[in-house]
Amino acid sequence: MEEKKLGRILVIDDNEDVLFSAKMLLRHHAREVVMEKNPKKIPFLVSNEDFDLILLDMNFSQDITSGQEGFYWLKEILRYDPSAVVVMITAYGDVEMAVKALKEGATDFVLKPWQNEKLLATLSAASKLRHSYKEVSQLKEVNRTLTTQLNASQDIIQGNSPAMRQLFSIIDKVARTDADILLLGENGTGKEVIARAIHQRSSRADKVFVTVDMGAVTESLFESELFGHKKGAFTDAKEDRIGRIEAADGGTLFLDEIGNLSLAMQAKLLTVLQRREVIRVGTNKPIPVNVRLISATNMPLKEMVQRNEFRQDLLYRINTVELNLPPLRARPDDIPVFAEHFLAIYAKKYRQHLKRLSDSGLARLRRYHWPGNVRELQHALERASIMSDNRELQAGDFFFLAEAEPAQPEASTLDLDDLEREAVQRAMQKHDGNISKAAKELGLSRGALYRRLEKYAL
Repeated sequence: MEEKKLGRILVIDDNEDVLFSAKMLLRHHAREVVMEKNPKKIPFLVSNEDFDLILLDMNFSQDITSGQEGFYWLKEILRYDPSAVVVMITAYGDVEMAVKALKEGATDFVLKPWQNEKLLATLSAASKLRHSYKEVSQLKEVNRTLTTQLNASQDIIQGNSPAMRQLFSIIDKVARTDADILLLGENGTGKEVIARAIHQRSSRADKVFVTVDMGAVTESLFESELFGHKKGAFTDAKEDRIGRIEAADGGTLFLDEIGNLSLAMQAKLLTVLQRREVIRVGTNKPIPVNVRLISATNMPLKEMVQRNEFRQDLLYRINTVELNLPPLRARPDDIPVFAEHFLAIYAKKYRQHLKRLSDSGLARLRRYHWPGNVRELQHALERASIMSDNRELQAGDFFFLAEAEPAQPEASTLDLDDLEREAVQRAMQKHDGNISKAAKELGLSRGALYRRLEKYAL
């Protein structure tokens, strides 16, 4: 069976014999042929449906020979869909009219009665042009997105602590699937780095990874930014633009700070995730999308559901697999690994000799509480590498951490969960994250301690 390469074709002519002839010929070569006698229906058809090709008569009953009516409707089609591929047809064609049609935006020009082979060859060439328009539009947005992503942090996933080794094991399992993932953890724990690692280990690794900071998207621009818009849909919409979700088609979409969305934005996002299609602002055309979704937040979504601040159905949709990222203070064994990684980056960035941590410098970093987690450690190492003239960074090179180090608060609650969480946290800090020593002091087995670390996201 011959492959139908011409997609959906709209044929507009007030002559029923012409419409019948076109349909008999094109039905064997097109996925669908839509016939229309009345050109006044063109705005509705073009704005609500997606056609790969449009065959437009130049002369309707009101204007038999001049072609002016055809030129008017050509302009209307291009006003609604600037990337439309339109082939003009007329029984009164000449070179001057053909040139004018092309100048007005037509793709090609055929005479009727047409030769079947000639018409099919013309439409085949036009179909390739339509496909090129779509590719160029998507590539522009993908390139814009890639440029942004390439300028973002390129840190690699790090860590040798038991907590991180356990996390790596889970990542290796889920990365090979297309399951939606929710990453939970404090600010600075590396949620985007983990999301990138999942993408790089997945079957979509050769496709785009698109990041959207949901906390930075205003409610007024939410639909335009995520779903895209059509030219003229609002005051500043000066050109057609695909949204971030459509740009991620085939790849991974990372929605950071998803807990900051309003309930109205949550509802709109949920609809897209359920239907797996987007509708650009200013159109009614659904566009199917195939993305792997990874979301992240430092907010307690389950508690927000109880307070009616986050939709429960959206939470179910985004957390097929839920991963908790432990804070840096719970895994001080990872500090030397991070330090080696970041110091190598800054030696190259600032054209310095490669610096390393002294024993005293490492001990100082291990004792610190790290409220800003890995991001704060990164900044501390950058500052110390710039300010220190020594090859080895000493404890004194991190003097600026002393003021930020919090004192241990006295227990201000009798809630058993809070008291247990505080005891586990203090034991882990006291023994620099050594699971065996902390478990022994707490009177727990290693497995029981692991369960509590996971329970309290420590």
